Amino acid sequence: MKRYSLLTIFICVFIFWGQAQTTYKTAVVSFYNLENLYDTIWHGKNDDISFTPRGSKAYTTAIFTDKINKLATVISQIGTDVNPDGAAILGVAEVENLSVLQTLVAHPLLAKRGLKIIHYDSKDFRGVDVALIYNPKYFQVEASKPLYVALPSGSKDAVFTRDVLWVTGNMDGERVDVFVNHWPSRSGGEKRSMPGRMAAAKAVRSVVDNLLSNNADAKIIVMGDLNDDPVNESITIGLRAHGDARKLKAGDLYNPWVEFYKSGLGTLAYQDAWSLFDQIIVSPAFLDKKQQGFFLYKHHIFKPGYLIENIGKYKGYPMRTYSGDVYRGGYSDHFPTYLVLLKRSER
Repeated sequence: MKRYSLLTIFICVFIFWGQAQTTYKTAVVSFYNLENLYDTIWHGKNDDISFTPRGSKAYTTAIFTDKINKLATVISQIGTDVNPDGAAILGVAEVENLSVLQTLVAHPLLAKRGLKIIHYDSKDFRGVDVALIYNPKYFQVEASKPLYVALPSGSKDAVFTRDVLWVTGNMDGERVDVFVNHWPSRSGGEKRSMPGRMAAAKAVRSVVDNLLSNNADAKIIVMGDLNDDPVNESITIGLRAHGDARKLKAGDLYNPWVEFYKSGLGTLAYQDAWSLFDQIIVSPAFLDKKQQGFFLYKHHIFKPGYLIENIGKYKGYPMRTYSGDVYRGGYSDHFPTYLVLLKRSER
């Protein structure tokens, strides 16, 4: 087999498989909504003027720098319990442009990882996009493109929403297709806005169908802030993603977050109710734990104590950057999520 420049990190998992110790390579796959990572410059159309020094949020260079410091702290720690290099791939949402991401990955806490970025500008009215940050030691990009999501008439006040980012890459000799999403929000009402999220789901699903028709064992990762929970129709019908691996039908995707959601866990809170919008969904090719390639081992919500509000009416919530126009000095209004993938190492 051709060898790639994947930095080999081993973890030892003690499984009595004929009394043998099995050693695995690891890859961490993560998603994080960065909550309005803007620069401080007013760019005109498709920008939010409130995120400028003279805007309602008084968004200064000092605040931007503080936010970068805090986001870099979080990203530097995601998944390091299993791999000191952290995430091999990290999908992000609510970023204004390539420049803010370049500032983020150049932060001293991240710079040594040599992280790379895939980003396209979309026509979102607030000027925020999705992007993929990746470590080239683990993941080599082969192709990428934005997928346009056409909003159904009347589903939103805005004409455009965020594009979906589709990236094809190589992870230790395996092709992996990654879709980074930030689906239309529930503003204007969940029922009214639902067709917009269904449209985004179907835009992804059409490409997934094509990939699976060409290769039933295609390795596919769909991640993002879906603005719906794992049990909502945009995910169960639009994406055809379900939480019981034993009941998957041909073409279905596996959603490991269903049981988390049903047990009351979430990644963001509103009016004391938890939602689990930040999901990472995989194709069934990741489920066989006896295969030679990467398989899904664990899934986690990353929420160390410093990310959690500990006082006031938002106690227990993710510690956010702003509450309305009031600067709170937090990190994000979402917790990150991540998967741990394992692969048997060659002896």
